[in-house]
Amino acid sequence: MVSLTSYAFVSMMLFSIGAIGVIARKNIFVIYMSIEMMLNGINLFLVTFARYHFNIDPQIITIVVISIAAAEAAIFLSVIILLFRSKKSLDTDLFTSLAQGEKK
Repeated sequence: MVSLTSYAFVSMMLFSIGAIGVIARKNIFVIYMSIEMMLNGINLFLVTFARYHFNIDPQIITIVVISIAAAEAAIFLSVIILLFRSKKSLDTDLFTSLAQGEKK
């Protein structure tokens, strides 16, 4: 039997690795995947404590978060494709200006 602390530790590690990925990386796609990893860490944490306290509410919140993440994935991936088509790169340093007509 796996203990509550083991699940909490795994969820904490997932969130930490995701946070480091968001801070340290420059590729937009890697940043997106790190954000998804952070969301999965939070979901695991919610489900773990829902199971521990025999409460269904955090599991319902987790299902809502997963469905919102699926919709967000479609939108974010289309934005990544548009950014790549405009700059031919996914480096975050190239996306400092939001002006449509400005060239760098």
